[in-house]
Amino acid sequence: MKDIKEYVRSIPDFPEKGVIFRDVTSILEDADGLKTAIDLIQEKLKDTEFDVVIGPESRGFIFGMPVAYNLHKSFVPVRKKGKLPCETVAVEYDLEYGSAVLEIHKSAIKPGQKVVIVDDLMATGGTIEAIIKLVERLGGEVVKSVFLMELEGLEGRKKLKGYDVESVIRYEGK
Repeated sequence: MKDIKEYVRSIPDFPEKGVIFRDVTSILEDADGLKTAIDLIQEKLKDTEFDVVIGPESRGFIFGMPVAYNLHKSFVPVRKKGKLPCETVAVEYDLEYGSAVLEIHKSAIKPGQKVVIVDDLMATGGTIEAIIKLVERLGGEVVKSVFLMELEGLEGRKKLKGYDVESVIRYEGK
């Protein structure tokens, strides 16, 4: 079995010159790569007590759902505004060029539940910071966030200071 980093396709100068794009689809397209990724994310949770896995749209669904299934936990999707059918709570957060809104069903997290967030990539940390606000507003506690990849040069951990954050693969740059 290859090291997980070997499954990641790196594309220079995308989306702009000087950026190295880390392509997660090359992991998904390989059965061994996908299994390795899920197993390594799950390994980061082996000593964590929790009730719920949250996955942000859309790649958080891909990686969070099998973890929830394997560990017999519930899975809660966090979606872009207007995509969930029941009553929601929302949070607006800043992006590099503008802002966005994330929503979660109001009934998805019960007070006191321990929550793990799983996603493919941590860049600036803004999305996860917004999700933490949603979980806490509903009375839940985020006990850990796990990412397949982290771009350390974007310093996302600064926004998540005080929270347990782990990444399977860490890249120094942006």
